[in-house]
Amino acid sequence: MSLIQGWLPPSRQNWELIVNLFSYVFPLFTCLQWLTDWYPMGKTSITSRFNIPGKVAWTLMEVPGFSTLVYIMFALPKQLGIGALPWGNWLMTGLFVTHYVYRALLAPLVLNPSMSPIHPLVAFFAAGFQMANALSIGGWLAGYGPTDAGYWDGRTLQVGVGTVIWAAGLIGNIYHDDVLRDIRRVAMRKKEDDKARGKASDSSKVYQVPEKGLFRYVLYAHYLCEWIEWTGYWVMGGVGCIPARTFVINEITTMLPRATSGKRWYIAKFGKEKIGGRKAAIPGLI
Repeated sequence: MSLIQGWLPPSRQNWELIVNLFSYVFPLFTCLQWLTDWYPMGKTSITSRFNIPGKVAWTLMEVPGFSTLVYIMFALPKQLGIGALPWGNWLMTGLFVTHYVYRALLAPLVLNPSMSPIHPLVAFFAAGFQMANALSIGGWLAGYGPTDAGYWDGRTLQVGVGTVIWAAGLIGNIYHDDVLRDIRRVAMRKKEDDKARGKASDSSKVYQVPEKGLFRYVLYAHYLCEWIEWTGYWVMGGVGCIPARTFVINEITTMLPRATSGKRWYIAKFGKEKIGGRKAAIPGLI
């Protein structure tokens, strides 16, 4: 069953077009972020009549990625007349879905005590990124990449190493997310205590410089861990897995400008002495 003829799931020609545009054009587009600190979400959220509540916006912009990939994994093989896909294809699918069940559902709806409003433009472009990435990776896994178990049987060590790197990145990502969440939890508890004592409080907008784990070296340790995670994913797929390589590159080109802008925000709010020698996202470099 095709939801959108030729696009969902994508035809071979359309898939190659998506992969090429996502690989070579999208990173150029992200360069615009180096020209401005305007990024209306999270710490740099702005007041706007168009804002979407943070938890709602985050879920809506992240869910399209993994749900689209899952759909393609079932629809494209039928369209191409492929039988059962090999184990490696399903392993990579499972890891992708695992990450985004955490990022799109558990983190915003269960774990995060609060989230700042998100501007609809941010949500729109983030959802577009998710869709392009899902079509790119999904097409490779569901029929336009390896469809023979022999591809994976000869790469068990490589897949094992990649999986370990991926898991380390995910665990690091969750841990450092929780460091940030704990800062917000403390602020929320203070707000509740102040309210119980009849005191006015604006602690819902309290920010601190995170100190634990890799935050001692970089201000955006959760970004770094996510890049490590998807590098492991690329290792699993192999050098020839262009969609996985593109995902890593596009994450870095999208998130690194935000990290450097965020460092400027931290310095403006807390001062250079408080930030010390911390880099934005890559220890010792940037």
